[in-house]
Amino acid sequence: MNADRMLAHYEQIADAPDAIARLRRFILDLAVRGKLVQQDANDELASDLLKRIAKEKARLVRAGELRKPRDLDSGNDLNEPFAIPVTWRWVRLDSVGAIVGGGTPSAAHTDNFAEPGEGVPWLTPADLGGYSDLYISRGSRDLSEKGSGVSSATMMPKGTVLFTSRAPIGYVAIAANPISTNQGFKSIVPYIADCSRFVATAMKAFAPEIDAKAPGTTFKEVSGKIVAAIPFPLPPLAEQHRIVAKVDELMGLCDRIDAARADREAVRDRLAAASLARLNAPDPKTFLTDACFALDALPALTTRPDQIKALRQTILNLAVRGKLVPQDARDEPAASELRTVEKLKAKLDFKKPKKVAQIEDTEKWCLTPEGWVWARWDQITDWITYGFTRPMEHVDEGIPIVTGKNVNEGQIIFDTASFTPQQAFDALNEKDKPQPGDILITKDGSIGRSAIVEEKHLPFCINQSVAVMWLRSCHFNRRFLKLVLDSPQTQEVLLEKTAGVAIKHISITDLGKMIFPLPPLAEQHRIVAKVDALMALCDRLEANLTATAATRRRLLDALLAEALAPAEVRELEAAQ
Repeated sequence: MNADRMLAHYEQIADAPDAIARLRRFILDLAVRGKLVQQDANDELASDLLKRIAKEKARLVRAGELRKPRDLDSGNDLNEPFAIPVTWRWVRLDSVGAIVGGGTPSAAHTDNFAEPGEGVPWLTPADLGGYSDLYISRGSRDLSEKGSGVSSATMMPKGTVLFTSRAPIGYVAIAANPISTNQGFKSIVPYIADCSRFVATAMKAFAPEIDAKAPGTTFKEVSGKIVAAIPFPLPPLAEQHRIVAKVDELMGLCDRIDAARADREAVRDRLAAASLARLNAPDPKTFLTDACFALDALPALTTRPDQIKALRQTILNLAVRGKLVPQDARDEPAASELRTVEKLKAKLDFKKPKKVAQIEDTEKWCLTPEGWVWARWDQITDWITYGFTRPMEHVDEGIPIVTGKNVNEGQIIFDTASFTPQQAFDALNEKDKPQPGDILITKDGSIGRSAIVEEKHLPFCINQSVAVMWLRSCHFNRRFLKLVLDSPQTQEVLLEKTAGVAIKHISITDLGKMIFPLPPLAEQHRIVAKVDALMALCDRLEANLTATAATRRRLLDALLAEALAPAEVRELEAAQ
């Protein structure tokens, strides 16, 4: 496969993860390897161009147009990182242009600086952050004549390739006019100005590797000596021009593909958002039609994980509003079942039931179907409490201690739990030892993550960052109650009621006072079954996205590897 065939597959792989960014790097890689355009036997050889460069360098120094460059050659042999055409030459970067640093005058003297356009053009790396044009004329401020004179900033000619050497490494631009920089640059002033565009192209190609190999940890920087010694593949000048023109053409193609993909995603976003919005704020007259359309259309419209997350939230929203399954007049009303639970709670010996405030209409956040009732968590729970607060002894093996970090994604995660000895566990109060059917909910830090306690989890204990809802008199569907806790409405209320600055928390009193719509028990079971089916659909959508992304990534990897393979390998593969 050659580069042309590789580029012909753009449309197939444009949606692969980071495809456009990788294709841009691929184009630059082809450019510096001599694989982007055909070589021409009539071109002046790079070896002859190198002689002209040396003569022009000497002329510029003699004429005083260029300060004699410092000798930055370390004496090491030139490393040739990859093969290049026979008409090219490997040279050090400082053989092509002078490496020039920059400087900054004292910031304590404001008269060292001037407004843009009123002094000497001057750049810092920050001026190139987010800058997308190739040419740049000045930065956010100029140097005054005084500031330019007292600093080591050097005025460099139009066509200078500006390369940031720290904070961060690898921004590249070309000076549109004479310009100076601060010390965060190691710029290249080509001895032959016509080489400027190719030098800039090569520096963009080499920037990631230069950054990766830069010394330093918290503050990385490359010195002038390092930049000067960069191995540079020098093509004939005529081929440089053809390469630059091809790079411009292909980068323009990348821009168009990126824009087309952005437009396509925007349309999908609007359609998906509109479909979800109609479900989240349903019109009773059109709801069934809207729901059927959304469930049929969303698999095609849902192409990103964030869209599937929104779909999951919509499913929960519909579930707790009574919009997910039809009501059945034969179901025992929820109010009757709620009274039964309250009677059972009254018989408990260990704790006197709380007096629950009446729910006002102004507190209700939606209309509910016939047979539903509004309830407070204090009404259906035997007790809402939290775990121990005192320090506990920790051992390598023992009884797990579940904290807020161990309740996540609807699960109790024991892999990262600490352990306390059996003796210490036995000494804890019963409130610190959840039982099957209880619901855990995180109350400190990351608030609102919930999980249902199962027999297989026991024994374990909880600390004060986890609240536990005792549901030992409750015969309601725990899975439905967890759906309520996970719903956007409950999560929003939890967020509103959180307190604290450094560590957010919610009180168990506020948890108990929160209200939610409660359906008949039979409908709870139907809702849970429907949610399971729809969440399974979301799982399949996510799996399809992952599989599609992996396929596109493999195709992209294969095409890149094949396009960059040596010519003799490609010829051998073609012959087989």
